[in-house]
Amino acid sequence: MNIVDCHEEMIHISGHIQDFGYLLGLDAETKTIKFYSQNITSLFPADEIFFGKTLTEAGEIFEPLLSSPVFIGLDFSEMKDSDVYLDKIKISGVNYHLSVYRFNDVVHLELETVTEFFKQRSFVSKKYESIHNALDSEGIWRELLSSVSEAIDYDRIMIYRFLEDGSGKVIAEKIKNDVESFMHLHYPESDIPRQARELYLKKRKRIFSNVYSEPVPIISSSPEPIDLTYSSVRAMSPVHGQYLKNTGVASSFSTSIIINNKLWGMVTCQNVEPKHIDLVNRIRAEVFTVIAANAYTSYKSAQMLADSIELENNIGSLKSKLLACDSLEESLFTNIDEMRRYPAADGLAIIVHDHIRTSGDVPSDENIFRIVKYARENPLKNFYSTNDFSHTDQGNLGNLNNAAGVMFGFTDDKRNELLIWFRKEIDTQILWAGNPSKQTEKIFKDGVEQMVISPRKSFATYIQEIKGKSQPWKNRDVFAAKKVVATILETTYSQFRKVQELNRELKDLNEELDSFSYTISHDLGTPLTVMKLNAQLLEKSHGSNPDVKKRISSILDEIMGMEMMMRGVLNLSRAKSAQIAVEEVETKSLIEKVCYDVKLTLNSKNTAIEILDCPNVMADKIMLIQVFLNIIGNAVKYSSKTEQPKVQISGKVAEDTIVYTIKDNGIGIAEEDQQHMFRIFHRMSNSKGFNGNGVGLSIVYRIMNRLGGSISFDSVEEEGTSFHLIFKKPPVKV
Repeated sequence: MNIVDCHEEMIHISGHIQDFGYLLGLDAETKTIKFYSQNITSLFPADEIFFGKTLTEAGEIFEPLLSSPVFIGLDFSEMKDSDVYLDKIKISGVNYHLSVYRFNDVVHLELETVTEFFKQRSFVSKKYESIHNALDSEGIWRELLSSVSEAIDYDRIMIYRFLEDGSGKVIAEKIKNDVESFMHLHYPESDIPRQARELYLKKRKRIFSNVYSEPVPIISSSPEPIDLTYSSVRAMSPVHGQYLKNTGVASSFSTSIIINNKLWGMVTCQNVEPKHIDLVNRIRAEVFTVIAANAYTSYKSAQMLADSIELENNIGSLKSKLLACDSLEESLFTNIDEMRRYPAADGLAIIVHDHIRTSGDVPSDENIFRIVKYARENPLKNFYSTNDFSHTDQGNLGNLNNAAGVMFGFTDDKRNELLIWFRKEIDTQILWAGNPSKQTEKIFKDGVEQMVISPRKSFATYIQEIKGKSQPWKNRDVFAAKKVVATILETTYSQFRKVQELNRELKDLNEELDSFSYTISHDLGTPLTVMKLNAQLLEKSHGSNPDVKKRISSILDEIMGMEMMMRGVLNLSRAKSAQIAVEEVETKSLIEKVCYDVKLTLNSKNTAIEILDCPNVMADKIMLIQVFLNIIGNAVKYSSKTEQPKVQISGKVAEDTIVYTIKDNGIGIAEEDQQHMFRIFHRMSNSKGFNGNGVGLSIVYRIMNRLGGSISFDSVEEEGTSFHLIFKKPPVKV
């Protein structure tokens, strides 16, 4: 007997809607009625609905629809699939939400009763600010839970994240006092089957208003199933209804958290008693979720950029150390501790022609050679990582101590040399919401006996003991290990070529490392573009609501801010890698031009800039402009809110150097910030209210190093700051 699994259920063509809604389907070309929900006659009394007739031809009963400004203004032929148009209409003295959208050449008209009337127009604005101002991912989800809770007032609201194996985990939660917590519980992949996830990517919000209500059948003029993918009133699966009943809830609502066009997770909301949510509040919850998803993406992107730049610097340092040694074996063994730390491994073994050198916590040499043998006998695995080596890949290798997590990469074509990173086994537990094993039951469908997957009846915490696994390797760990292997490969190749070829290869490697930030910025550009497009689509879909439109515009502003940050990172990279032409530069006119531009750009007409002696310096002119633009710009910006903003610029000769001091009477730098001022993305704790991205001083610091100079500062908070730039002195002309 075949078992019918959850993922085989065609949930988007259920043939029914929920009883809070009403549905009409019109042919997009002829505007004639194709289908309707059985309960439509309770709104529009008629002996029958005439298939093949337009609403006008069907009689005056549809006058409330026909007089809707939104409906009147729609050109069915111009409507794009899934774009939703909203209106409110009154039928027999009762207010209804009207939703109109086109899909598969059918225009869907959906109606539901208005259950709440809204007065607080600033609600979305305030909640946007709270989500936007969160400092980390935990704060973002916490604020999202609070915002959604105030909008819908359900008993339990959870942030549910999908994991790599398809299962999910509750990572944040807001519950009422008498409701059981599901925090940290895991759910098997079958709880949200594949077709449901695909649907959740298309239709971002969904409600099961009352699991105990009877669904309303759809009456159609055609035997073809009706696709309700984008319907807000679609009846849910009976299996899902039983699942919710077993959970102990009567109503459910969720919105999709979509990151980089993938279903990252969901905001899942449950209520013990049946409780419908007005359409406006469902839309608000969806908007809050989009805002939080964008905030999370921006936070993770900035974090990834910072990690990538740090790794680039580390790899550059490692490359120099490897090339300083006389042989490959010496270079690897000498720098083994450093190479172990980059992927955050417990141990590292380096094998060069069966010579082993280890660092940290590693298996015995005998077991290391068993892993080496395994690696060499799998020719497709030039690079490999797992946190479950003993269970999934070792075959008959036996119990390998300290090798639950294994990551290896070959550094030569003959597979004689490789690096193996290790992580120790950690005993962990997975807390499941009920036994995750699939349960079946026997049913009869159309007179045929079938075995179907049934929802589990208990959600009592089920503890699964996990042994033999290590902490998973994160993406940044794998990327760091691959960069180490790539650097070794390039270094090895260089050591076996002529000096000219060596120099060329080293130059290529430098160019590769220096372009690292360009690659990251390019890769982040695509998801930012997608985010911008999604926000623009939301703006178009919900443009009739001025509050929502305003907030979506703010989302677009945040995306532009992220683009500015990426440009800053690119400037930082150029400051390291760009070709320079050091020459004597006349500084007086250059500084005057910079001061003029800065005051104009920052609209700081009241700032008094005093320019004293300006001796010439040795520098690259383009880079010198960047230095003064950043330093003078900061001085003008951070003194602009004082009563009499003042900036003083002076230069003096000090033996064989030229020292420039740029002094302001601005907000100063707090003592706890001073040691971090040249770190990328660092912003002063007292800089709130001033625009900036924390990149400018990093650029200046790098440029001054390339010019053979230096930068320092002294500052007193609320009194002002003086930056000191030291340049090489031009040679005396004879």
